[in-house]
Amino acid sequence: MLFRSKAPLRLGLAGGGTDVSPYSDLYGGAILNATISLYANASIEIIQEPRIIIEALDRQEREIFDLNMPLPVDGKLSLAKGIINRIAKDYGLPEGVGFRLSTYVDAPAGSGLGTSSTLVVSIIGAFAELLKLPLGEYDIAHYAYEIERNDLQLAGGKQDQYAATFGGVNFMEFYGEDKVIVNPLRIRQEYLHELENNILLYFTATSRESANIIKEQQANVNNNRQESLEAMHNLKEQARLMKEALLRGQLHEIGAILDYGFQQKAKMAHNISNSLIEEVYANAKLAGATGGKISGAGGGGFMFFYCPGNTRYAVAKELQKMGGEVKKFSFTQHGQTSWTVK
Repeated sequence: MLFRSKAPLRLGLAGGGTDVSPYSDLYGGAILNATISLYANASIEIIQEPRIIIEALDRQEREIFDLNMPLPVDGKLSLAKGIINRIAKDYGLPEGVGFRLSTYVDAPAGSGLGTSSTLVVSIIGAFAELLKLPLGEYDIAHYAYEIERNDLQLAGGKQDQYAATFGGVNFMEFYGEDKVIVNPLRIRQEYLHELENNILLYFTATSRESANIIKEQQANVNNNRQESLEAMHNLKEQARLMKEALLRGQLHEIGAILDYGFQQKAKMAHNISNSLIEEVYANAKLAGATGGKISGAGGGGFMFFYCPGNTRYAVAKELQKMGGEVKKFSFTQHGQTSWTVK
């Protein structure tokens, strides 16, 4: 039997970075994000031999272990190993048999779409299906956050785990003591269709290690660096402006809201922006985009642009000259989903 799970990647439309501690603990964070039709997939197959096989099919990585716990977390397939160790500790693994855990993500690691956290959510979902764990949406999201931030000591925020678990368009609030409130937005379908039509998703053909950017952002808050703090306050307000524009159907304002956020985000830490990102952004605006965003922590990966009217075609043509790739997507309404194949 196969126990499968998938969880959607996300676009952070506004407020990015305000979900990262200690900012969210001290000031409260707010983010507006939407899940898209790119997924992290996980499947668990029970095998009649005492082995644990872990394979990342998209990266051609594979390791085999006996059933002794815990598995060594040594930098290779660390997310999967960390989850298996935590599941074994909290719930136990099937006795007397082994299993094969296979994963595949529709975007490369470090691309800014929340791939790592979404993969963690998907793997947890597969184990929840296998072991019949009574985990709700908040439970899975918080469990994923704990494994990444506490068990594996990976730097990052909180939005990705909740976006992947809940799915759809959400306005999320983040507070101290790991308090998170997910507010699903009831946006009229025609507004969503127009937003989807006008957003162009572009992969810069680079990836980056987000941890160093996030650590600098955290240090700027701890050191009370005013320019960085003011930028985060402004990005939190940007999330509220984006929510109002979407709910009211004032889509003509979205480009300017994104453009405002682009200027603020670059002030949060060094290396969020760079010469390539600035050149891509400038060329997109010259071709007709009214604003855009670096997806995720910054430094590379995906960017997206708001292209009103029919300007997306001219923007796509211009950006493809720069060696990257325009990626098709659609918004999704559902978060992490699990099922069994008998």
